[in-house]
Amino acid sequence: MTGGSRPGRPRIRAFGLRTRLLLAFLLVAAVSAGTTAALTYREARNALLETAQDTAVAHFREQVQLTGFGLPVGEEGMQDVLRDIARKGKPHPWVVFAEYGSIRVSSGEHPVSTVITPELRRSARAAGVTGANPHGSFERVVKDGVPYLTIAMPTVFKTSPDSVLPTGLVLYAVMRLTDEELNVDALLMAGRDGALPGLAVALVPALVAARSVLRPVRKLREAAQHMGSGRLDTRIPVRGSDELADLARTFNETAAQLERSVRELREAEARARRFASDVSHELRTPLAGMLAVTEVLDEGADDDGLDADTARAVRLVSAETGKLAVLVEDLMEISRFDARAAELNADEVDVAEAIRKTLGNRHWTDDRIRTELPEGVRARLDPRRFDVVIANLVGNALRHGGAPVTVRLRTETRAQGPSVLITDVVDSGPGIRPESLPHIFDRFYKADAARTRSAGSGLGLAITLENVKLHGGTIHAGNRPGGGAVFAVEIPLNVEGAAG
Repeated sequence: MTGGSRPGRPRIRAFGLRTRLLLAFLLVAAVSAGTTAALTYREARNALLETAQDTAVAHFREQVQLTGFGLPVGEEGMQDVLRDIARKGKPHPWVVFAEYGSIRVSSGEHPVSTVITPELRRSARAAGVTGANPHGSFERVVKDGVPYLTIAMPTVFKTSPDSVLPTGLVLYAVMRLTDEELNVDALLMAGRDGALPGLAVALVPALVAARSVLRPVRKLREAAQHMGSGRLDTRIPVRGSDELADLARTFNETAAQLERSVRELREAEARARRFASDVSHELRTPLAGMLAVTEVLDEGADDDGLDADTARAVRLVSAETGKLAVLVEDLMEISRFDARAAELNADEVDVAEAIRKTLGNRHWTDDRIRTELPEGVRARLDPRRFDVVIANLVGNALRHGGAPVTVRLRTETRAQGPSVLITDVVDSGPGIRPESLPHIFDRFYKADAARTRSAGSGLGLAITLENVKLHGGTIHAGNRPGGGAVFAVEIPLNVEGAAG
């Protein structure tokens, strides 16, 4: 969706599916109309020209055969004969030419025609000499843009029904085909003028076809949007038995399978969360007793009331019990986040003082910790949850990074959105491996496989992330160019503070 458009409404695309369907339909209609018009034009043109041609050739042959010529041929009187033949021309008037040796006579003003081609003359002379083609020959010629039909007819003597002798006299008829050409042009214009209305008429079924195709596609898009927004019970009505109906059925089957899978996963996740929460609650009471007993045993081990091996065993049990207690508390805390039961009890606090209090309560006041905490920065925070965020980040830096660890506080004004409170925790260790960065806030993830028995529960950074999210903030992990890991917590400032 583009900015400002209503959700669920499709964007208008210059070459969307509707446009492509219409163009394809119109292109097919145009090609079909063009092909039909071209074939019709060709056939009609040939029919018109052949009709005029056959009529002219047959009539000219008939007139030549009915006309008597005295031999040898002389120019005197020949022109009148030719004019008489020309007057009887069909389907249009002719101009008749006669060639006999060197004699050239015509029914018109010029004795020789510039329209008759040398090829037609050679063909006629050869027939006049041999008598091989007494029926004559013809040719269509275009001269200066004007179409002509030229006919060559040699005259012969019949010595018997099956034998003829050439006389050497060849008559030519030249006839304009202007009327036929005009009729052909009229056909062409009629076809062209009929194509545009035909395309306009074709647009109606094109729109109907596009609508019938796009309606199920639009429903499929809307259903996919609903599925993406979490409405897994979305289904598409199936109509018909074509490919689009098959697609709708496939979508419905896939959606049903996905809904079942998601429901099973959610149920399994809910059972796992309930199990972790129930186990944590059940372990809390016996752990409290175990911690009390291990404290007494620790005192006995410190007072040398036990032999060395027993004292080491007591201290090991005490340490492992403490780790178990931390794990149970972390599990209970993460269970509250999963159940969305975690609450934010925000209050206006002095952020620098809150960080110093967190470090002091954990005895992180030696030279391993460096602070850059400007005075006067105030924000609305949940003191307990912010304490957990700082403690987890600093403790993680001390355990897995390297001293000194720097805690830096600052505020930043953004061009868009509220100002933010930024807390950086930077260590001096080797940094976080690149392949571990995407998973650093995952539950029970430990970047170093060798630290599976470390004091951490694997939930510290996950709990830190949830606490930051509860404040409406974000947390980022990275590495400094010179070495060392950097964790940056950004929380929106609801109360403006001034950095000193």
